[in-house]
Amino acid sequence: MAWKKIKSVDQLVVHCSATRPDQDIGTEEITRWHRMRGWLTIGYHYVIRRDGVLEEGRPTTQPGAHAKGYNHTSLGICLVGGLDAKGIPNGTYTNEQFETLTALLKQLKQTFPRAKILGHRDLPDVVKACPCFDVMDWWEQVKRST
Repeated sequence: MAWKKIKSVDQLVVHCSATRPDQDIGTEEITRWHRMRGWLTIGYHYVIRRDGVLEEGRPTTQPGAHAKGYNHTSLGICLVGGLDAKGIPNGTYTNEQFETLTALLKQLKQTFPRAKILGHRDLPDVVKACPCFDVMDWWEQVKRST
């Protein structure tokens, strides 16, 4: 099957893996999960592990499978975590994850300056907590502090 090309990058969409803090997963595990759902490969373009290590997922030239209706105009970034120890949505990510996310988004904004940074939950018709924090507010704070 030939991959379609991504049309444009209008959104940088931050997600969570909906895993507990003690689950240290990465692209390998998420790829396996997504294939079990019938997808060809991982739906995200990037994954940020609990220790802040950045892993590449789907190539950025290919549409993701992370935001229905927006996959051809966005890149998907997944933070590992998003749930507390009881499985309740909770945006307690590590400092290392936020440092990596900040650096990645700054880099991507240089390449795609018009792209809007938002959380999965900020897309129209999404009724999820993902990524369990207010990405747009957090990004405004990042911009003010640099």
